[in-house]
Amino acid sequence: MTTQHIETLIIGAGQAGLSCGFHLRRSGRPVLIVDGNERVGDNWRRQWDTLRLYTPAKYDSLPGLPFPDEDRWSYPGKDAVAEYLETYALHWDLPVRTSTRVDRLTARTGGGYAARVGDDTITCDNVVVATGTFGRTPFVPDFAADLDPGIRQLHSSRYRRPSQLQPGTVLVVGASHSGTDIAYEVAAVQPTILSGRDCGQMPIRLESRSTRLAIPVLVFLARHVITRRTPIGRKAMREIRFHGGPMLRVKRADLAARQVRRETSRVTGVVDGLPVLADGTVLDVRNIVWCTGFEQVFDWIQVPVIGEDGWPREYRGVVDEAPGLFFCGLSFQYAFSSMLWPGVGRDAQYIARRIAARTNTRATRTLTDR
Repeated sequence: MTTQHIETLIIGAGQAGLSCGFHLRRSGRPVLIVDGNERVGDNWRRQWDTLRLYTPAKYDSLPGLPFPDEDRWSYPGKDAVAEYLETYALHWDLPVRTSTRVDRLTARTGGGYAARVGDDTITCDNVVVATGTFGRTPFVPDFAADLDPGIRQLHSSRYRRPSQLQPGTVLVVGASHSGTDIAYEVAAVQPTILSGRDCGQMPIRLESRSTRLAIPVLVFLARHVITRRTPIGRKAMREIRFHGGPMLRVKRADLAARQVRRETSRVTGVVDGLPVLADGTVLDVRNIVWCTGFEQVFDWIQVPVIGEDGWPREYRGVVDEAPGLFFCGLSFQYAFSSMLWPGVGRDAQYIARRIAARTNTRATRTLTDR
């Protein structure tokens, strides 16, 4: 059993955690980044094979290092993203410790925090929770356990390609951008049903030439207009945090062209081993892909800062009631852009500045008290 102390501990080595680490190192602050994966970027490597970002490479750079792509208007695939993150950590010599999963985070008497990692403990003055937009735990409804065992079930986090599915009809549950992307892909080879409320769709094609004119405007709106400071932003925040974002790459017309059967009723239970919709329709399917997101499970954070809605009580990632505790990488941490690559660097810079200011204030008080 060992104990280590560091000024700032960052939990999670994704784009948010690495960006925070960059800004803190640049300001001369000691930092340690820990991640449960074996390699930086593994969260992206485990996504489905054809996943691509929804913003072009031109807008996908983290602070201090351009995204390496010959075509700045191409949309990087998930493996390219994973390699970029690993390169980023090496390029800036960020202190990342992989295969290090934090089991419990507690407040220390007298200030600061303690992170339990197996039998070891890391203490810190500041901690940044950067474990991802929607937490660690895939969400699947409880009634999924009552489905016929002959139905193959996969959460989107485990879906890689259509060959994982058995012959027969596929039900995709959840009609946000991941659900529509997967339904469109699967429908090319198997009959497909897509269930879930219509979350809307981006009005233009991502890969079209007209998008090159529209993207700068959309990024500006996502960064500066649709924020937690504006009525339209606060409304969008509630929708996206609790109901999912709009379709981005795949459109309603694309789903119709591949004869995807669209059901806007939610899957609410099981009848005779088969999924049933809220309107009573029973779906005879052989496969289900649950694109139902992730649970906000923060029970490992033993600090009372989680609200009844399951989200941290924070603003721009700062938790006023727990000095020194920060979050980065949350959906709508400040703006719509917070969950997109063009927004993560700004959020991380804000957190790093708050940490530096807090640390300088503490140092000044210490000198004054002497």
